[in-house]
Amino acid sequence: MGMIKEFKNFAMRGNVIDLAVGVVIGGAFNKIVSSLVEDIITPAILTPALKAANLSDLAALTIPGTAIKYGNFISNIISFIIVAFALFMVIKGINKMNKKEEETPAAPPEPSSTDKLLMEIRDSLKK
Repeated sequence: MGMIKEFKNFAMRGNVIDLAVGVVIGGAFNKIVSSLVEDIITPAILTPALKAANLSDLAALTIPGTAIKYGNFISNIISFIIVAFALFMVIKGINKMNKKEEETPAAPPEPSSTDKLLMEIRDSLKK
């Protein structure tokens, strides 16, 4: 019975739940980013380059006489760079928002009663 209780405490700990939520949201976000890269950005970048090279598909780039498709490799490299840059911009935006929250100065704490008494004594001695 002790092991079940210990497992329940472990599984319901805040960090584990936060991690689970992060994984689920990350999976959903992955689909959004993948669609953005594969369906919008990559075609916008590659279409002019493919037309200039008289190709219709990047996968058509192969080493003659082999099954090596270096076109797919190049496409994956471009996709990786675009995803990395998109994530960089998202993280940069989040950091900028967090920085603004940190920059707002907190109100200075009121002096304690002892400090107030000492200030009164100081002021009376100045007079």
